[in-house]
Amino acid sequence: MLFNSWPFVILTLTSLIVYYLPILRKYQVYTLLAACLCFYAYDNLSMLLLLIVSVIINAVSSYGAMYGSKPRVYATVGIVINLSILCVFKYGGQISETFFDSNEGIGHFLCSLPLPLGISFYIFSGISLVLDAFRGKFDEGQNSHRPTFLNHFRSTFLYICFFPKLLAGPIVKSKQFFSEISPKYFSHINWSIVFKSLVLGYFLKMVIADNLKDHTFWMAYPYFETRSTGLLILMLFGYSIQMFADFAGYSLIAIGVSALFGYKLPTNFNFPYISTSFREFWKRWHITLSQFLMEYLYISLGGNRKGKIRTYLNLLLTMMLGGLWHGAAWSYLVWGTFHGICLVIERAICGRRENCIQFGSNRLTERISRYVSMLFVFVVVSLGWLLFKLPNFNEAVIYVKCIFSNYTSIGNTIYDIILSRFIYIYILPVLLYYYIYCNKDKNWMKKYILKYDYILYGAMLFLIITNSGSVSSFVYFQF
Repeated sequence: MLFNSWPFVILTLTSLIVYYLPILRKYQVYTLLAACLCFYAYDNLSMLLLLIVSVIINAVSSYGAMYGSKPRVYATVGIVINLSILCVFKYGGQISETFFDSNEGIGHFLCSLPLPLGISFYIFSGISLVLDAFRGKFDEGQNSHRPTFLNHFRSTFLYICFFPKLLAGPIVKSKQFFSEISPKYFSHINWSIVFKSLVLGYFLKMVIADNLKDHTFWMAYPYFETRSTGLLILMLFGYSIQMFADFAGYSLIAIGVSALFGYKLPTNFNFPYISTSFREFWKRWHITLSQFLMEYLYISLGGNRKGKIRTYLNLLLTMMLGGLWHGAAWSYLVWGTFHGICLVIERAICGRRENCIQFGSNRLTERISRYVSMLFVFVVVSLGWLLFKLPNFNEAVIYVKCIFSNYTSIGNTIYDIILSRFIYIYILPVLLYYYIYCNKDKNWMKKYILKYDYILYGAMLFLIITNSGSVSSFVYFQF
């Protein structure tokens, strides 16, 4: 069920009415659980059973890790089963093509398995819960006594299946979410967060990402081969903005819908394209995934505690696995490796300094260094997104070759000119969004712009109604 669809609006409003009825307040959790099941079953009924099985496994293993006589056994079994489910359903096809005959036997079986929506996100939520329970970082609450398994199961069900975050995050820590499971009141809704998150989120998705999608379509093979260098670069940067608008838009909508039901989701994007280093980029892009990989993988591998070489290997391995998490294709592994190499080179050459490119230490050169570093990181990250648009690695290589070889192409046909102008039009609001953020502390911005931000939100709402692109799924739903 897409966030940008009428069935989702109807489900949310219906659930909201039932949820806040005073006579049904003690059943609020069950109301949300029913909404979660309807949300997932709408498009993925055949895989609903797998989701429920995942909840049961994680409820049992996390409860045993906290209160059982053999917590390590419960935690180990829980994590192994989680990873096995992820490998079979998400990577079964890739495993089959690599090690088996995909036309018969186990190879054919693995290739025939469907990819459940949001499996990476709800499996990661389960792993987070089990590990936190085993490490003692998870506390079920305000109660001093041990909760019953039924209560723990209900809370686990809601934590994993909470529909605003179910398909694409943000990935919420179990301790944070469980502590918020309590009676909610309509009068406590923070309407400012709800309105601003939903309007900005839907604007980024429906007006920016969905319109850019229709124009970056020409990046597909073989259409891009006849485009000029300038248009190829513009489409690449347009796709980079589309990726940000699509996923940041989803995260903002999830935050806004969660706030309607009294739950707070963490910020998932913090203006990543103003990053001046690759390390900073991963602190601003998909923040909850970066934190998950840092805490549960990078630190578990040893982090930076075992020397430089081991640190570089840990960084590279973490990003490789992070890339593979995005999809069962070698292009995603290459993408993760690409970012891992960037992080390793940056750490080896630049250490932990703010700008990855440094021209000097005085005020002017520091400022120049910052802008050059920002541009460099954006260009490199945008090149990496090619592997999302063109999962076939050879096609991505051809695209880059065309950038360097098509400079003699005319590129001034009427369609190319129109295409270029539309991409510029839909990139501009995102640039304005970043510009306002970068200058938010300046007096003139506070006095003349931020003071009247309701005008901007009104304009975005108007454009959502009048200028939305063709409806499409969110990019990260496939992961």
